[in-house]
Parts: sequence; C-alpha cells; structure tokens
Amino acid sequence: MNVSIRCCLFCKRYLTKVRLISCSIHHRSNLNNSDSNQATPLSLNTSYKQNVYSIKKVNVVTPLFLRAEEFPNRIALIDRQGQYMYDDLLRLSKSLANRMLIQYFNKEPACITGRNIAFLCENDASYLVTLWAIWMNAACAVPLCKRHPELELEYVITNSEAAMVIATKELAAKVKLVSQKRAIGLLELNESDYKICANEVENSKEAMDTNEEREWKEIESTRMNRINQLLSYNNFKHMTALIVYTSGTTGNPKGVVHTFGSLQSQMEGMITAWKWTKKDVILHVLPLHHVHGIVNVLMTPLYCGATCVMMAEFNAKQVWSMLTNPLNVNLPRSINVFMGVPTMYAKLIENYEKRLNNGQEIKPAKDYIKSVCTSKIRLMVSGSAALPLPIMEKWEQITGHRLLERYGMTEVGMALTNPLSGNRIPGAVGVPFPNVEVRIAQPNVYTNTGFDVIAEGNSRRTRVTSGNIGEVQGELLIRGHNLFKEYYNNGSATKAAFTSDGWFKTGDTGLFKDGVYRILGRTSVDIIKSGGYKISALVIERHLLSHENIADVAVVGLPDLTWGQKVAAIIVLRDPSSELTLSELRSWAKDKLAPYELPSLLKVIAAMPTNVMGKVNKKQLLETVLAKEYKGDL
Repeated sequence: MNVSIRCCLFCKRYLTKVRLISCSIHHRSNLNNSDSNQATPLSLNTSYKQNVYSIKKVNVVTPLFLRAEEFPNRIALIDRQGQYMYDDLLRLSKSLANRMLIQYFNKEPACITGRNIAFLCENDASYLVTLWAIWMNAACAVPLCKRHPELELEYVITNSEAAMVIATKELAAKVKLVSQKRAIGLLELNESDYKICANEVENSKEAMDTNEEREWKEIESTRMNRINQLLSYNNFKHMTALIVYTSGTTGNPKGVVHTFGSLQSQMEGMITAWKWTKKDVILHVLPLHHVHGIVNVLMTPLYCGATCVMMAEFNAKQVWSMLTNPLNVNLPRSINVFMGVPTMYAKLIENYEKRLNNGQEIKPAKDYIKSVCTSKIRLMVSGSAALPLPIMEKWEQITGHRLLERYGMTEVGMALTNPLSGNRIPGAVGVPFPNVEVRIAQPNVYTNTGFDVIAEGNSRRTRVTSGNIGEVQGELLIRGHNLFKEYYNNGSATKAAFTSDGWFKTGDTGLFKDGVYRILGRTSVDIIKSGGYKISALVIERHLLSHENIADVAVVGLPDLTWGQKVAAIIVLRDPSSELTLSELRSWAKDKLAPYELPSLLKVIAAMPTNVMGKVNKKQLLETVLAKEYKGDL
C-alpha cells in the first residue's frame, strides 16, 4: 500500500498524512509566541518553502513567487536587458522586498501586510521584480499604466489608498507630485534592483558590515516565518493580491480586487484548457495594467515554469521578426505562443501587406512565414475586444492559424474559450473554462432571484431549460473561484454586481446556439432596441468590416421617437481621399444584414479613438462624434 509521506513545516520531520496534520496543529498553537529573531539566519537564496512543503499535495493556494522556486534554473524572462532565471528573479525580488521594509515600514512585516502598494514600471524585469517583492511582503499590488496622464494615475493611487508608490527612475516623475500630495513614500528603483550584475551577491555581502548583514538576515527570517504561517493556514487563498482598475467604459474606473486564490484559479484554468507546459515560450507585447497582460501572458507561463519574452512596446515589424526567428544562441527555441488584441493583429496584417505592396524585400518570404508559424507556433489567441471576421480570415491566410477567441473580464479573468483543438467558430467564444460556470438569464421580477435561468453550463455541457429551443439570449452570469472579491471601497457597486444567489452579472448579453456561446455586446451600449428588435452592434460591425474600404467601425444606437433607437455607424475609411455615402453602404449591406439592422446614419472620421487596450468607449463617441444627433443619456 502506498503511504503519503510529507514533511512537517515546523519541525521538519517526515510524517504520514494523518500524523502530519496532528503535528502541524500542535506547532501552530505556539507559532504566534515564537521569537522570530531566534530563527536560523538565512541567505538571500533561502527558499520560503525550504523545498520540503508540498503545496500541490495539501492543496494550498500558492503565490506565484513560491511557485517559481520549483524552477530555479529555468529561463523565466527575456527582456531588453537580457535573460533571467527564476532564481535570479527571486533573489532580486527578495532584496527589493527587504529594501521596502527597511526604508518605509520600520523593518516590521506586520506594518506592510495587507497594505496596497502602487507601482509604475516598464514592460521588463523591473515590473516582475516589483510585483514579487510586494507579494513577498504579503501586500497587495496596484499596477499603474505608464501611458496614463498624471491625473488618472492620481485617481488610482488615491482611490486605492496606496501606502506607497514604487517606480523606475524614468517614470518616477509621473507619480512624484501625487506621492508628495498624499504624503506617502516614493521608492525609485535603481537599475541594480532589477538587473543582473556580475558577482552581485558576493559584492553585496562585501559591502555590508556585520551589523547590516545580521539585520538583513533577521528581516528575511521574519518574513519567511510570516509567509510560512500564511501557508500553514491557507490564508493566501483569501488575501488580496491585486487591484486592477477597469477601463471606465461605462463609468468611473473601479478597483477590482483579486485574491491569490482567484488568480490561481484563473491560471490553472488556462493551463488546463490551453495545455501550458514549461516548454512553452510566449511573446509578451501587452500593457501591464489589465488582466490580459498581467495574468494571461505574464503570470500563467511563469506559474508552470515556461518562458516569457517581453517587448518594451508593441512594434509590428519587431513582432514579425520575433515570431519567425529563434530567440538567440542561448535559447534556440522559438516563440510558440502569442496573445494579442484585435488592433494588434490588424497592425501586424497592415505591416505585412505594406511591405509586400511596396515591393520591399521581405525576409522570411510569404511561404516561409506561413511555414514557420504553422510548424513552430502552437497557439495564437485574440481577446479584450471582439475579433472582426476579416482579421480572423486574413490572419489565417497569412499564418495558417485560426485565432483562438476567448472571453473574459477584469472581474472574472477568463470565462469562455474556443477549443485548443477543434472547430473555432467565427464570432463565438466557445464554452466555459474548467471550474467556471455560466448562465444566460432574463429578468423576471416575480421570482425570488429577479430573473429566469434559460441556460446553464460548464466546460462539459450546457443545459437549456425546457420550452427554449434554438438559440437562447440574455444576460451572461458567471460563478467560480476565478471571481474577484469586491470593488475596492465600493460596497454598493459590489452588491449590485452579484445576484442574490452569488452569480456575477457581467452586463454583457450572451447567446447560446449550436453548442457554443457568443457575446452580443454590452447590454447598455451594444444592444440596440429598435422597433421591437434587439440588435447586436457587434454583429453589424463584423459585417461592415468586410467592406473593402472600411478600416474600422463602431455601431451605436441613437434615440428615435418612432423606433426607440436607430442604428448609427461611425467608420474609418481605408482610403481617406475616397467617399462612402449612407445610401451606398445600405445598398452594399442589404444582402448581409436584416432590414432593421441597416444603418440609418453614417459618420466618417479620420481615426477611431481607443484606449491602450484597443477598446472603444461608445458612450464617449455618442457624446463627442455624434453630439448633435445624440440626445439624453444611454
């Protein structure tokens, strides 16, 4: 008979499962009375888990930096500075965590535990080192966007009640005034905080006198005891880890609070559904203040020991080069996973076609690009906005890859996905991720919950309630361990976001048909109610984008006395010198759209305003581009 043998976290004795539990309980009673200064001195390379605590076996929620200890000698990150092993990042993060405690929290881990720490870093190792340092202090990270103006940065820092701000020297000026205004510390990162220097450990030891080294080790020892205590009670599961602010497309940005438990659930769901392994290498080109860039493309690969190649900024030409060439002599493997937003894929297609049409020498050539992409890259994903059909089709023509479209939100992480292997239906977002449940519901004030469930499903199957045949449509509701904890300091918004029985109300209209889910858009702005019909603006947009002279489009509903709302299209032409009239557009679209879906108003603009994730704020469009035609609130 196989007997599970593990090591007690406290006395380090190897015991059977039953005796381990008993032994651990015995030690826990004395844990709070222990003198942390009597702990064994630790070096900077000491493992928090001490290589004996089996996280997987006892099902403990594990912060990412603890997972990293499983892969010390693997390449974790490649950026413009060079490449970092997991062990390099751990060492740098521990050093920064100590610096935070010494300079701003009186060397007391209890003073920083649970506090919110805002940080502003470039897309490189500085971001990851800072994130892990915050988590090593059992604090909550609040990432800031380097592209946001100072006023928006001040809003996030103030709204999140950040206890301090960490920034690279190049970006510190953007947050200096607000840190002074709020009388909170501003820690400016030195290059040595996140760059690997030759003999850095030895040099740092030589630079320390005996007292400094003792103090450093005591701080490290105290923090290790604190983290082991949190692990022993599985406290990380419910501890706040990350506050990510919404895009504010439907109101003021809200701070979405995720716990270590919700983040782990999201990562494990993606690893299962998309079959992540430590052999994967992903190219990171996304902003790092949204879950797409933070959780999907940075945290998830590192959670399973894979490699993340991080570009400082998205550049179409450089992305093509990275996708089609080996990384370097030290890492002969190529990129095999790529994730982006539809705007990025559009820019990559534009760059590809421009270089060909201008007669420039393109190396590798068309056939080689397609051959490399199909043979070397196993997964390409699109998200954060609806994927237009022309982009999906053109990308497949160029690379041989049909983009995997998925659906997620800041509040839930990833919820629905097309299959890794199998048919990916254009316009659909597949089925729920593992451990995620979804519902499609319609309002009914006469029920206890306020709605009727017309479909409910998980990753294995969806059950449609009796009496509903064909397609079913309504608000998409989500439940699972992936859900956020709350909106920070906004109890009323948190309460309004959930049903009485605990399902999150996405505010999106979903449709279930032919075994897969589709997103018809935000109920507030993308569902146009005209003449008794509920019209999806996203469906109209997908069709209009197939017009040869339409580069971009946003469809909105305008108030109308007769019909309730009428369909308005705001477009960007591929050829700015050309014209496209409303009658010409309606004539072209009459075979593609129902009569009630045809635009009644057309507005041509030079460029579509979007945020850094390529999302369009349709309410702003109504109030600016269509200000004369738009009356009243949505």
